[in-house]
Amino acid sequence: MKTDLTMAGFEQLQTPDQVDKALTQAGTVLCVVNSVCGCAAGAARPGAKMSLQGARRPAHLVTVFAGVDTDATNQARKHFLPYPPSSPAMALFKDGKLVHFLERHHIEGRSAEMIAENLQMAYDEFC
Repeated sequence: MKTDLTMAGFEQLQTPDQVDKALTQAGTVLCVVNSVCGCAAGAARPGAKMSLQGARRPAHLVTVFAGVDTDATNQARKHFLPYPPSSPAMALFKDGKLVHFLERHHIEGRSAEMIAENLQMAYDEFC
């Protein structure tokens, strides 16, 4: 489950310091909160990977794994405020500012294609 995203070019963040550095850097960053649930496997991870096939995409790809890298996930969630904790989730940052967010209820029950399309629209606006 971890390697599904890292093999697609996502950097696994495992410490709060790594999270802070990644999410506050210049440029665009997609952060995926990965998890073991069915909607992560069936829609979130495939949708995130599919979203990268378009003309525009974030400059940096990172992931934290809820329930595994707890400290890193908790730190990432501080950057997602005012959104409540959610996994899976996807956050797009531009120059350290959260500009687009998909919570679990935006992922659950939707296809990977729908998630990819949602992310691609955000990439078109912010990347």
